[in-house]
Amino acid sequence: MSIVLIGVNHKSAPVEVRERLAFTEDACSSGLRTLVDGDVVREGLIVSTCNRVEILAETAGDRLNDTIERINHFLSVSDTLPRPFLDAHLYQHTDDQAIRHLFRVTSSLDSMVVGEPQVLGQVRRAYSIALEAGTAGRILNRLIHHAFRVAKRVRSETGIGANAVSISYTAVELGKKIFDSLKGRTALLIGAGEMAELSARHLLNAGVTRVLLANRTEERATRLATDLGGEAISFDGLSDYLAEADIIICSTAADHYVITEPMAREALSKRRNRPSFFIDISVPRNIDPAVGKIPNVFVFDIDDLESVISSNIREREREAERAELIVESEIMQFQQTLRLLDIGPTIGAVRNKLHDIAKSELTRQRNRLGPLSAEQESAIEALLVATVNKISHPLLSHMRRSFDASDAETIQAWRDIFGLEE
Repeated sequence: MSIVLIGVNHKSAPVEVRERLAFTEDACSSGLRTLVDGDVVREGLIVSTCNRVEILAETAGDRLNDTIERINHFLSVSDTLPRPFLDAHLYQHTDDQAIRHLFRVTSSLDSMVVGEPQVLGQVRRAYSIALEAGTAGRILNRLIHHAFRVAKRVRSETGIGANAVSISYTAVELGKKIFDSLKGRTALLIGAGEMAELSARHLLNAGVTRVLLANRTEERATRLATDLGGEAISFDGLSDYLAEADIIICSTAADHYVITEPMAREALSKRRNRPSFFIDISVPRNIDPAVGKIPNVFVFDIDDLESVISSNIREREREAERAELIVESEIMQFQQTLRLLDIGPTIGAVRNKLHDIAKSELTRQRNRLGPLSAEQESAIEALLVATVNKISHPLLSHMRRSFDASDAETIQAWRDIFGLEE
């Protein structure tokens, strides 16, 4: 059994690459059913966010190379990216390295903003999609739940989440640098998801007095606007409101540009060339990069936000060191879990073999006991089971302990000793 993780993130690939690999939820589900064949790739899930696209898979130890090739091929044909170009940005981890990477991701140690809480929810959603697709089985179930446990320990035992920042918070901080102050400003949020809600709350805390919300599902925009004291506007009427907004934050799942260069030029003209600030935290990008070439219009995509992330960085790094120790200790614990998964069936088989021997011997010697009542028969069988359990307990405990510091050969040795079938 081997665990494989292959993908790209904000460190290994620019947004131009990540947006071409990004999966919608529907694409994740259908893609998993294509990728997981039950032979080369036995289990799998896809984590696709604005900062990363990663495939986590489980396979047989002797099929590791085949699995890596299958995943690489799957990624390269999903958007017809040239294989050499894609390989330059991909990273791959196996076994302990894969476990470590997953634990660091769920604990937000691998995030653009260390300590941000959103990634845990994103991994949870990826796991739910894999469950619905039927591609998360015995190993990934245990691995993902263990990753959730690690994230909880890191959050509760370190200060990595103190004064928490996020991509949305960083976007607002960038707005402050552009305008000096956000007091009295108008903000337009395109998209009404979690990121939009977080951005709106940060904007209001920073002094923005008017918040406009546009979403393809108007009902969602209306609910969020009511909750925040904002104003819901028609998604189709964006052009009419662009000129009113000083800050525009776009975070939708659209696969095309929602704001184009002509739209931005028209809005700037209506604003009489007063500066406007666009932040695109969507992947794929929803604001045409050409908009940034217009004078007095500032455009930042998700990669640009990285340069702004400096708040509490020293303290977070110190807390991250403590978090890394937690991750390492949990890797060892999960290794123990995997070992017990391997040795468990053999321990069960040995226990059953000993019980079968005892029952067989009782059957062989039964005539020598003479007539017995039903109660006596039951008592003898109970005594036999209890005796076997008492005798086998030290043996089975030793099997577990001996396997801790050994390898798969130990399993076969025990099976040979007791004459167990494969």
